[in-house]
Amino acid sequence: VQLQASGGGLVQAGGSLRLSCAVSGHTFTALRMGWFRQAPGKEREFVAVISQSGGWTDYADSVKGRFITSRDNAKNTVFLQMNSLKPEDTAVYYCAATPKGWRLLRINREYEYWGQGTQVTVSS
Repeated sequence: VQLQASGGGLVQAGGSLRLSCAVSGHTFTALRMGWFRQAPGKEREFVAVISQSGGWTDYADSVKGRFITSRDNAKNTVFLQMNSLKPEDTAVYYCAATPKGWRLLRINREYEYWGQGTQVTVSS
């Protein structure tokens, strides 16, 4: 299974970015898709997750109301729309996948497949 994340970059505080993660090698509709991030010197943390159907989502409190995750099952791609970005959002963002059900959503070790990460830098 391969996950290819893209869309990161440098943006000013208050700006927006849209991350994409293309999946191959697995039936996409069988995968729950998560987003995690890791800032320098910090542990990897949960950001958002979307269910296999796209009907359920969950967000970390720190991004709730600013970030939206969605998926296009016809294109085997998941998205993370990031609005009102803050300097504290600066991190490497990873997409992750698991065929497991809707439980233990925020635990990174519950995800078997990971993308390579894309850097997001928010300047103040």
